[in-house]
Amino acid sequence: MIQNSSITRENHYVELKKMIEVQGLLVMQPLYYLRQILVNLLMFAAGVFLLFWTDNVWLWLLDAVFLSFVATQSGFIAHDAGHGQIFKSPWKNHLIGLFNNVLLGASYFWWVDTHNKHHSKPNQVSNDPAIDYSVMAFSDEAALSKKGILRFLVKYQAFFFLPLMFLYPIAMRVDSVRYLLRSKSKYRLVDAILIGLHFVLYFWMVILFILVHQALWGLYLAFVFAPNHMGMVILEKDTDLDFLTRQVITARNLKGGRFADFVFGGLNLQIEHHLFPRMARNKLRVAKKIVEDFCQKKSIRYYETGVVQCYAEIFKDLHRVSRALRSSAHSSVDLNLSETA
Repeated sequence: MIQNSSITRENHYVELKKMIEVQGLLVMQPLYYLRQILVNLLMFAAGVFLLFWTDNVWLWLLDAVFLSFVATQSGFIAHDAGHGQIFKSPWKNHLIGLFNNVLLGASYFWWVDTHNKHHSKPNQVSNDPAIDYSVMAFSDEAALSKKGILRFLVKYQAFFFLPLMFLYPIAMRVDSVRYLLRSKSKYRLVDAILIGLHFVLYFWMVILFILVHQALWGLYLAFVFAPNHMGMVILEKDTDLDFLTRQVITARNLKGGRFADFVFGGLNLQIEHHLFPRMARNKLRVAKKIVEDFCQKKSIRYYETGVVQCYAEIFKDLHRVSRALRSSAHSSVDLNLSETA
């Protein structure tokens, strides 16, 4: 945990960005995204076709696994559209993002609003929605603030993390509804209608298919987003850091090549994504070498690790944070016993 600090650092971001621009890495990549969208639509069509083609329950279950993968791939495209990576025109990016409402059943504009706040101040208490979960805690203070059943869940959150992620799509829908009820966006009605259309088209499926598909989608989403920031440094509310340092030290990259890029949707290069959220996914790996060398020269910690090591760090940190609750529980028991005696 970084405490409030008067540390000041020269802002090197402008210098780094110029180096990135010289390499042409911020140029829009519409043809790349057209290919990604077409591939994803073909995969989705294949999954839907299999549902109508067979009544074999085992094939349905395999199809649920496949479509959970496709759903997350669709989420990657909506993510990139929300960052303005696909088109220069905002309305075109919004159109791509809104189409995913039908496929995913969650509000695109809710996600954009939440994710922009996350990018602004990642892993910073009271400022980053991505570390503000009711059923999880990422700091000792957050863990100790939990009450009732939430306190129990957080106490053993390292063990509950994966089971809870099976329910993550439900949380997304609840947050989407809350956002639409309070939002004044001119797209609110379209946002809501497209979400409704998703459920009209989706709930004809048998309940077993729904459960498998949603649970595995949640697990895949967790597999993708957990390595990005979980287990990394948590900044105090009033921490004052320059943009470059803030983005680099709170993020983690994962080792791997093009296959990792595909599976993680480019989010395995989280540091570069946070520094340049408008950079197209297929340019992140080129930027990685520039950014890594630059950070080394400026003595800024640039962290990259393998998937297995990453998850070991995450579970260790989740268990560490909840230790405060387990310790306080033992202290309470000891106190009660003493009073009884």
